[in-house]
Amino acid sequence: MRVVFMGTPRFAAEILDELAEFHEIAAVYTRPDAVRGRGKALVPSPVKEVAERRGFPVRTPRTLRDAAVLSELAAFAPDVICVAAYGAILPKEVLDLPPFGCLNVHGSLLPRWRGAAPIERAILAGDEEIGVCIMAMEEGLDTGDYCVCRSLPAGSRTAAELTEELAALGASALLTALAQAEGGNLRWVAQDEALVTYAEKIAKGELNLDPAESAVANDRRVRASGAAHPARAVVAGRPLTVLAARVADDAPADRLGSGAAALIANRLLLGCAEGVLEVTEVKPDGKRAMDARSFAAGVPALWGEEGTWSRA
Repeated sequence: MRVVFMGTPRFAAEILDELAEFHEIAAVYTRPDAVRGRGKALVPSPVKEVAERRGFPVRTPRTLRDAAVLSELAAFAPDVICVAAYGAILPKEVLDLPPFGCLNVHGSLLPRWRGAAPIERAILAGDEEIGVCIMAMEEGLDTGDYCVCRSLPAGSRTAAELTEELAALGASALLTALAQAEGGNLRWVAQDEALVTYAEKIAKGELNLDPAESAVANDRRVRASGAAHPARAVVAGRPLTVLAARVADDAPADRLGSGAAALIANRLLLGCAEGVLEVTEVKPDGKRAMDARSFAAGVPALWGEEGTWSRA
């Protein structure tokens, strides 16, 4: 098939890389270069990097509603438009353009977790299963019928780990859907509106750890976190980002009430409203990432089980 691909982050870049092995990529659309890092330099999206490496035409319009942009898109004459985390709304003129429609690789098992942050929301909700669906795009927010789905157990994976695995599953599902579309045997399933949940964007500070929450809830926040939305806390007066943690079922909960922090048997333990969280990797403000034991070894307040921690 002749494909126009639309996507932006690494999740989408991995799908594009796989898709290009089997279909003709007429053009790639991605979000404009963004300012990142301390140097404030313009950095291309991961999708743009893949497209340029492969020699595909790249377009970075700020909107798809401009008449000139729509005319150029139509000139690429796509059989289908494939979308994965593009980051912009597709107007009806775009949705109606390709004969095989616009197919979206959505990172959830629809109708659960429509919206912007399905992987993070699935982790925070404690979903045991997570997956991707190929959805027919329409004007509503992730309201279209879906066809091919792939799933895997969430386990204790982080958002980054799940995103990488779901990208591979999403590419496989998309290739299957395109093959079925070409063969005329693609079967669509309408979403059950009674089962719909929404994956709202992660708010600033939402993933900060809280001693008033359970160890399970705090562990989920760490696993759902990333560079854009870190899991922050203040431990023994030191503000830091928690990079890795786990629920410490074997920890002495009777010695660590909510808000208590201590280095016990070379393990940095944080008492929660219910249970204990073991922190294994941190990044103190202004310093490099380090294992939690090394951090705690330099904080005397944590040695005698008299340390405290709080929400950042």
